[in-house]
Amino acid sequence: MNFHTRKWVKPEDLNPNGTLFGGTLLRWIDEEAVIYAIVQLSNPHVVTKYISEINFVSSARQGDIIELGIIATHFGTTSITLACEVRNKITRKTILSIDKLVFVNLDENGLPVPHGKTEITYAYMSIDTPKLKHD
Repeated sequence: MNFHTRKWVKPEDLNPNGTLFGGTLLRWIDEEAVIYAIVQLSNPHVVTKYISEINFVSSARQGDIIELGIIATHFGTTSITLACEVRNKITRKTILSIDKLVFVNLDENGLPVPHGKTEITYAYMSIDTPKLKHD
């Protein structure tokens, strides 16, 4: 599982107990997962269909840096299924896991349409760096 997105837990993200509000974390997960699905399916018209049991196993506090990991686990005809893990960046302790998030590929009219994908696509950015001169 690749962990690309990191979030810094700030005061506005906390619940009355002083820990990360679950709803805020779920919003971050849904946003990260739909971006992952859009990239994998090469289509900006993707919607969340289903999220399985959400297992909160520990909490995050103000100042913690957390990271979200997403991986594709299944490609359906019109859907993609993902798994997610959220963990503390420093301690690597799992905060939450979700076994199944299902997203559906849509056409311009909002109807499910086959995507034709069968495996994970990795998008790499190419960055040109200036060449250093040596004496």
